[in-house]
Amino acid sequence: MAEESALLARLRGLAEERGAHLAVIDEHERVSFRQLLERSERIAAALLRRGHGGARVALLVTQGARWVEGFLGVLAAGGVVVPLSPLHPQAEQRWFIERSGATVALGCEALGEPLRAWAPVEVLGVEALRQEARAEQPLPRPASGEAALILYTSGTTGKPKGALISHDNLAAVARLLGSAWQWRPEDVLLHALPLHHLHGLGIALFTALLAGSTTVMRPRFDAAELWELCAEGTVLMGVPTMHKRLLDALDAAPPESAARWRRNAAGLRLVTSGSAALPRTVGERWRALSGDYPLERFGMTEIGVGLSNPVDGERVAGSCGLPLPGMDVRLVGEDGREVAPGEPGEIWIRGPGVFLGYDGDEAATRAAFTEGWFRSGDLATRDERGYVKILGRLSVDILKSGGYKLSALEIEEVLRDHPAVADAAVVGLPDETWGELVVAALLPRPGRAAELSEEAVRAFAKERIAAYKVPKRVVVLEQVPRNPVGKVVKPELAKLLAARFAAEAGAGAGPS
Repeated sequence: MAEESALLARLRGLAEERGAHLAVIDEHERVSFRQLLERSERIAAALLRRGHGGARVALLVTQGARWVEGFLGVLAAGGVVVPLSPLHPQAEQRWFIERSGATVALGCEALGEPLRAWAPVEVLGVEALRQEARAEQPLPRPASGEAALILYTSGTTGKPKGALISHDNLAAVARLLGSAWQWRPEDVLLHALPLHHLHGLGIALFTALLAGSTTVMRPRFDAAELWELCAEGTVLMGVPTMHKRLLDALDAAPPESAARWRRNAAGLRLVTSGSAALPRTVGERWRALSGDYPLERFGMTEIGVGLSNPVDGERVAGSCGLPLPGMDVRLVGEDGREVAPGEPGEIWIRGPGVFLGYDGDEAATRAAFTEGWFRSGDLATRDERGYVKILGRLSVDILKSGGYKLSALEIEEVLRDHPAVADAAVVGLPDETWGELVVAALLPRPGRAAELSEEAVRAFAKERIAAYKVPKRVVVLEQVPRNPVGKVVKPELAKLLAARFAAEAGAGAGPS
């Protein structure tokens, strides 16, 4: 008989052990572990009564306790969650629903009616479901190896791929990080990360929940609000863009607020940074504020977290640290052999956090694995002590901006739909705030260059892709560097654009 979901079993245990302890605090309510379990089981029973047991369920709910209850309710009904985000435009949300095969959606009061207006599936309100009477019939007991959710991650084919993540994957990531990062029940996580992204969902939320600690959830990132919340938090997780914006807000704050925020920062037990490289200048400023350099780690939608700097011990700036106990990591050269310390190699990884595969895409799944090892696509070196440093991605078409992994090909595909665009090439330039500044170089159709102002192109893109995917800069060029067969040479294009922006900055017109 298959082993029951450790994730759901752990939450039932927490409802008994720490029933009255607060699990989630949001802008509307304070919810205990016992309430969280009761409400999620009501949602599960309601889904079963409507014939949606085991279904793939799209989830478009404001971040907070209702989101967590809806997510757990779907799992308790034996289903698979497809998290959506209000950051995505309607067209992209519809694509995720149709691509995943979701047959029903959960919405909330704020987002449910807009969702009902266009969704191609039945939409149920999470607030109503969590108040329905709990029926006597037993709930299913999903196995640990069954899929729990589908997260869409950008790939080199232009369209996102659906990563199938199991109950065991989520529980394993929470267990490994709970141990490595010394999570305690008395910890309070400050959570302002998006929940359609594994960083916010698995690495932050479920690590805190399964440790029996409290999560203070905000629906969106607000620097001033987060600084104030640091007074009651012990752990702050973020991406480099968030950390830079917090520092910018601190610099701009009135003296009284700035002094209070500095005291709040000094009280944090742990500050982590992930999803992109942390600029050393930002890290050192955080060290001065909190007493420790932010803990950097290496994670992906497909693996959870594989490497991490230590909580106690040396944190190497610019390094993603050492393999987590339980996760095997190799650095492999082009010849398929493990490289020596100091030599570059692709990160290969295996362990309990590694996902099941890409939903409905056997070819992509086969291509991602070699002899049981997941091939990350990230190039790195390892020093004599075992600390790993990321050098970049093997594919120039995968960018990391603001903590998100983006597909340049997907963005280019959208931009080419503009009637004035003959061709488009998207690259990332190093940037302290964003990690990589997403820049679109456009070739105009004859006589139509005037239609391609930065403002107009960005507005066009925002109607078709999530705002965080929209290029921060748009440049119109007469030509772009190409190789003999006509393919854009993106490293050369990036150099050209960097030189152009440097010249503009020297003239007082640098990139925003």
